[in-house]
Amino acid sequence: MSACPLHGVGVFPGYLIGRRLDRVVASWHRYGTEPPSGPLDVWLIDSDAVATHVTTGSDWCLMVETSDPRTGYDMAESGHVEVTELSGTPPFADHIGETVRAVSEEGAPGSGRTVLEITFDSGTVRCETWSGGLRLSGT
Repeated sequence: MSACPLHGVGVFPGYLIGRRLDRVVASWHRYGTEPPSGPLDVWLIDSDAVATHVTTGSDWCLMVETSDPRTGYDMAESGHVEVTELSGTPPFADHIGETVRAVSEEGAPGSGRTVLEITFDSGTVRCETWSGGLRLSGT
């Protein structure tokens, strides 16, 4: 995998293989009464209590690192970012309690990682950078 020019290569998430997904935490941008946009970040907490952070970089690469979930914060007139556990929000919530069977990545020259796919027994979750934002989809 080529390195993200601004953020480096991050971690190879192959260490997730064989670990159970115990919890998922995400951050969301909220503004007034509008529905939340995002998620901006997701943290996959596995059976070894390791938090794998997936987010997009300022240069549109997909960053994958190990770090604990951060706390929410206020952005004054621009709204706030809240950090909450995903208990019923697909696609990762559909796989809580399942073991990771495989991971794969895609990248682009000069951009680094752009896609991370995590495969469980019951399906796959695709994390990708999309127009600078994080997009999650499941199959």
